[in-house]
Amino acid sequence: MFKVTFSVCRIRCLLRTRSAGSVSSNQPDCRIGGNGFLRSRWWCGWGRCLFVSLCLCVGANPVDAQLPGQRTGEVIPRDVREMYDRGVRYLVQSQSDSGQWESASHQGAGGTAMAVMAMLASGEDPNYGLYAGTIRRGLQALLRMQPADTGYFPTSMYHHGFAMLCLAEAYGAVDDRQWRGEELRPLGQALELSVRAALTAQAGNEFGAWRYSPTSKDADTSVSGAVLMGLLAARNAGIEVPDKDIDRAIAYFNSMTSDGGQVGYSGGMGGFGDSLARSSIACLVLAVARRKDMPKYSATLQYLVGNLEQQPRSWPEYARYYQSQALFQGDVDAWRRWNDRLIEQLKQVQLGDGRFKGQLGPVEDTSLSLLALALNFRFLPIYER
Repeated sequence: MFKVTFSVCRIRCLLRTRSAGSVSSNQPDCRIGGNGFLRSRWWCGWGRCLFVSLCLCVGANPVDAQLPGQRTGEVIPRDVREMYDRGVRYLVQSQSDSGQWESASHQGAGGTAMAVMAMLASGEDPNYGLYAGTIRRGLQALLRMQPADTGYFPTSMYHHGFAMLCLAEAYGAVDDRQWRGEELRPLGQALELSVRAALTAQAGNEFGAWRYSPTSKDADTSVSGAVLMGLLAARNAGIEVPDKDIDRAIAYFNSMTSDGGQVGYSGGMGGFGDSLARSSIACLVLAVARRKDMPKYSATLQYLVGNLEQQPRSWPEYARYYQSQALFQGDVDAWRRWNDRLIEQLKQVQLGDGRFKGQLGPVEDTSLSLLALALNFRFLPIYER
């Protein structure tokens, strides 16, 4: 008898097209950006597609349905979904007329990028869902911030890294063909420009990494983590990022990590100290770069698993954002235990209007808290294991 199975999946590439572009030759042609190509990336990006597969089998059960929240066999707790929805509604209401999310303490593209990613991570359709208009205006605001000559998102490489990550997560999921009004470059072109800006900054840095200015000669692991995650996400989206440049950045993190899993902050080797945020950043970039065979990866993961109950000493929202991803990539059981505590902690700091109270400002605190929770949904491609 026939069995109809519904499942949520990633369609990597059902239709290949050829078009001019600078995307890596070993990636599907349908990833190439630009105004003139057939957007088959709708069938090869991270956008989820509910499809029907017919299987001929004997003794099959009745129709099985797998909901988006059950992609790994786990049902999302109702309180997590409600907490997330309240946070997203706050972000929707706090978006400015220009499409940006403005912050008195952190001026730049990063806040807008974080807010857009929090909405993309919700699982709502980014083109026709509840937040489609908000996502579109946010992405358009990011594109207006990016100069065509440099591709650099202001006001620092830290902001640039988050903006690049946001574009990589949106590329292949958000349909920019129907955008009307002012002339805006396609998301794919903007992503390529941002990658070029990051690699240009790295080329002039003696440590092979990044700090706040694109012309900085020194480096730190916080800014470098933001930029490297953006580059890795862009590469996963099909944009060409040379291996040698990834290798240089990985070598920097390797030099900044002790055998005990503590990670230094700036400069070359030295200055190691306990920091959940820095150890999480190093652990995460090594995991996403597929360097789990490196001893320093094991060291950082063991450090994080051994300190699950420790609270970040400063900027907890920032630390949790990286900690959630690093634990999920490295030890799912440890992540589950940590995530249970995270949910209870965030319940205590979410205010009546949906925002989360923290140290960075309402937009950043809310966006980063939501993104830490978003591992429960696992819709962003950067959250894949």
